[in-house]
Amino acid sequence: MNLFDTHAHLDQEEFAADLDAVLARAAAAAVEHIVSIGVGAASSEATVSLAAAHQPIHAAVGIHPNYCQEAQPGDWDRVRQLARQPKVVAIGETGLDRYRDYAPFELQRDYFDRHLRLSQETGLPFVVHARESLDEILAMLRDAHSRGPLSGIMHSFTGAADVAAECVELGLYISFAGMLTFKKSDDLRGVAATVPTNRLLIETDSPYLAPDPMRGKRNEPAYVAHTARRLADVRGVSLDELADQTTANARRLFRLG
Repeated sequence: MNLFDTHAHLDQEEFAADLDAVLARAAAAAVEHIVSIGVGAASSEATVSLAAAHQPIHAAVGIHPNYCQEAQPGDWDRVRQLARQPKVVAIGETGLDRYRDYAPFELQRDYFDRHLRLSQETGLPFVVHARESLDEILAMLRDAHSRGPLSGIMHSFTGAADVAAECVELGLYISFAGMLTFKKSDDLRGVAATVPTNRLLIETDSPYLAPDPMRGKRNEPAYVAHTARRLADVRGVSLDELADQTTANARRLFRLG
């Protein structure tokens, strides 16, 4: 059995003191690959450096919607350049966020559009952050799809089944995080049961969203096994089968052979 954590933030300070131990625990939990996600130009550079230094880590580069107002002149050009670096497998984290409202919404839309176009230009999948903005995100995805094929991930998905179905139709994968394991997440588990097997992914969003039974602790890639086990139960398959399928999906999406 091999697991693939498709979304973590390993460059953040929460991992500065013990990253080697975190990676060792991930390996012990059969986590074969981890995508570390950039949230700005400096963060993206850090993820590229981590990927170069650690075999299990791959990088995604981008500017998070909550931080696009903080982007400096030249930051987007840095992201574009980083997208060509070895072990960069995705563009993002991008998307829209009406919950935090840290950046003007039109600026968020501008940066989301930039990421979508960079994905189509490079062939790398994009990683979508969606918070209280699914209608606007779907509208922009439809528009981007009219220009050409899409490849991407709805990260830490919490939407309805019809939204997941449209995202799949547009070419995206649906990734579930620790919220799938929460006691009050029956509706989300119902949605997870409807996603086509070949479009399922799992993630931690470390250091955030630790799954049951680790809630309240710092999340880390090893804990993706808890989400995998719950998703396997929801779909009526063995953990080994769920792990193998989601890993195969991630390897195909990220072009890892």
